[in-house]
Amino acid sequence: MSELTVQYLVLERRDPARNMARFYVLTIEPTLFDTALVREWDRLGGRGRRRLDLFDGHVQAVEALESWLRRKTRRGYVQRDFPCLEPARDTPQAG
Repeated sequence: MSELTVQYLVLERRDPARNMARFYVLTIEPTLFDTALVREWDRLGGRGRRRLDLFDGHVQAVEALESWLRRKTRRGYVQRDFPCLEPARDTPQAG
């Protein structure tokens, strides 16, 4: 089984010399009868395109997400950080 537990990834690729600023979003979402890998992409600030790939199970969807992540990483995309989603430093951590 796959080790990837993140089910929502935002990737960016920027190259000012080529006037390139793109995004790519990978999400796993449940559907009524199966699981979908949702892919969205376009230039930053654009409306974007969206595609759903349906899978019989969650494991197959995660494997497809990992495959797309490797493919986009080879093309120069990097994962976007969301500092506002990190836990506050002054909040005690459970554990």
